[in-house]
Amino acid sequence: MDIFFLGTGAGMPAKLRNVTSIALKLLEERGAVWLFDAGEATQHQILHTSIKPRRIEKIFITHLHGDHIYGLPGLLSSRSFQGGESEVTVYGPKGIKDYIHVSLSLSQTYLKYPLDVIEIDEGMIFEDEQFTVESLRLDHGIPSYGYRIVEKDRPGTLLADKLKEAGVQPGPIFRKIKNGEIVTLEDGRTIDPNQFLGPEQKGRIITILGDTRYCENAISLAENADLLVHEATFSAGEEKLAHDYFHSTTHQAAKVATKAGCKQLCITHISSRYDRNAWQELVAEAKEVFPNTDIAEDFKEINLPLK
Repeated sequence: MDIFFLGTGAGMPAKLRNVTSIALKLLEERGAVWLFDAGEATQHQILHTSIKPRRIEKIFITHLHGDHIYGLPGLLSSRSFQGGESEVTVYGPKGIKDYIHVSLSLSQTYLKYPLDVIEIDEGMIFEDEQFTVESLRLDHGIPSYGYRIVEKDRPGTLLADKLKEAGVQPGPIFRKIKNGEIVTLEDGRTIDPNQFLGPEQKGRIITILGDTRYCENAISLAENADLLVHEATFSAGEEKLAHDYFHSTTHQAAKVATKAGCKQLCITHISSRYDRNAWQELVAEAKEVFPNTDIAEDFKEINLPLK
């Protein structure tokens, strides 16, 4: 599981930072990529990576400001020409369905794959045998949501050597035990999977927030997260400016991470007023409140290993 930043700037594209888009790479877990926001030129950014658009399975839009959605119609269109045939589901606030429909219909764009667009509200918006995704509304000028992605716990590692010592040979029985099934052998013995599995592997938690002021819902979504991705459009000391423009400062992002008990914070959505020399100052500000902080840059990748 990896987080890959395709765009990390605020408002409009800049030379050093494109506008927001984040890829959650779940290649080992499900052979797929989930995208969070698709600002202008997201598909151009993807060209400089190993990400394959045909692998994109889900797209989560935090809010409908242009720097988070202007790249979506082009990406959906190009995917048809790049071997994408599997269904894509887009989640986003009310209005995302009209935006996609109008963009594709007026440009007479035909998609070669099924597209499902789901307009979200607060609560659980997705669940399968591997993951859940919860959304809550944040504090922004228009409806903006944060997403909490929770990987479900996995069974422990199969103790193959111990099974062989018990006279069980590799094959379908191994798979059943790995899946937690009680197995009766031909000689009448019963195999309890709990005796042949290592400790359960705890699932990982990632929280990705849209644009927001400091708010309680952000803390709720980030509770005990392995990684919190939080906007920090402004530096510490610019709280009034951040409040007026419905954004957060470095200190406020770090305060959310601290209160939520996160393990790691990565700040993003950096205003173009801060040049490369100022980026480390922004990190230092956040570290004053939450020491394990990093700053996102375009094409930066963060690996989240299994616990």
